[in-house]
Amino acid sequence: MTWDSDLEHKFARFGDGVTVGDDLAIEGYASLFGEADQGGDLVQAGAYTASLAALGASGRKVKMLWQHDPAQPIGIWDEVCEDARGLWVKGRLLDSTQRGREAAALIAAGALDGLSIGYRTKRSSKNEKGQRVLMELELWEVSVVTFPMLPSARVAAKGDSPVAETALRELAAALRRARLELARR
Repeated sequence: MTWDSDLEHKFARFGDGVTVGDDLAIEGYASLFGEADQGGDLVQAGAYTASLAALGASGRKVKMLWQHDPAQPIGIWDEVCEDARGLWVKGRLLDSTQRGREAAALIAAGALDGLSIGYRTKRSSKNEKGQRVLMELELWEVSVVTFPMLPSARVAAKGDSPVAETALRELAAALRRARLELARR
């Protein structure tokens, strides 16, 4: 696979209960099935099956990048699989990279809480609401990002409090509203 600048990106926040451990292990949902993101797209269950099988058969892995920058890998995804809820990932941030250390610190502080997938659409359709339903995706990478599009999942660092969680959700909602208003102009 060579890097493709035409890749699409789909953002999600890490799922509930995700932590970055002392060993820099990280896990959570990079994509949730059947939930519309801020662009109105829905990922259908099974959308990653063929891509994950092809990667496994060739001995390749999904890349862990910083903000979709192919020049800045920050860790390794040890496990990437679909379950009933979505695309679940588990890996390790590498403290041997500057960005890996930064990502771990920002996640632990609550300043960074997003995952985003880099993919190419292989098959899609429109539903009755006019939303794009993504039925088959070629997954290239899962990035740690600042601004995710899927508001229903989040990342939590060890020791997060309910007050901090509420503040982060309110900030995310305000940013979504501002983005939507800017898009209407």
